[in-house]
Amino acid sequence: MVLVKKEQKLYGLVAVFDSRRRVAQPSFPWEELVMADINATVSNNLEKISQILEKPYRALGLGAGLAFLILLLYHVTSLGGGYFMAFFTFLHVVSGITWIGLLYYFNLVQIPTMSTIPPELKRGIAEYIAPEALFWFRWSALATVVTGLIVFFTSSAVHNLTLITGALLGLLMAFNVWFVIWPNQQKVLGLVPADDDGKAQAARLAMLTSRANFALSVPMLYCMVTARLVG
Repeated sequence: MVLVKKEQKLYGLVAVFDSRRRVAQPSFPWEELVMADINATVSNNLEKISQILEKPYRALGLGAGLAFLILLLYHVTSLGGGYFMAFFTFLHVVSGITWIGLLYYFNLVQIPTMSTIPPELKRGIAEYIAPEALFWFRWSALATVVTGLIVFFTSSAVHNLTLITGALLGLLMAFNVWFVIWPNQQKVLGLVPADDDGKAQAARLAMLTSRANFALSVPMLYCMVTARLVG
């Protein structure tokens, strides 16, 4: 009884302290008014193009159209042999952002949180989210390699050791995606027949390989960024 009363007293003190702390915090009604005004303005403007923004491919098309408009405004006089390399560099960067962005999503979001997801919800991730993410993951990796090779062999820039190192790391990572991660993920997702032990081994190998790519992405990105800025 004494212990219960002490706990009740402690909880009461914590509640009082918490309520006083909330009361002590000044409230600024103008903040809510400003946020409401910003939300209303943004909502009104975006609703005008909601038919485009609601579909990801239409939104991507909008972005491509804006990029084309910029091309007409700033670079139409530069179209020619030199622009070819610049355009494929742009495609290389977009593909790389998609690939590495999904790599970071897998390693910073999905894999660490899978153990905390209730079993009844994991099926939704395995059947819907993971296959779609892996589709974009592997094909953006291939697109990054193809556009990177085009830029590498057509660029007039100096191919220094830093750039070559980054390219080799990128090729190794792409190899891991297509020949280790994806084949093993097919077993995990049930796209390829495998027993429970085989699925468990495939899941671990895919995770470790993805984590290795996660680690390799740091020096790879460092090399790509600094190759033409530092040498």
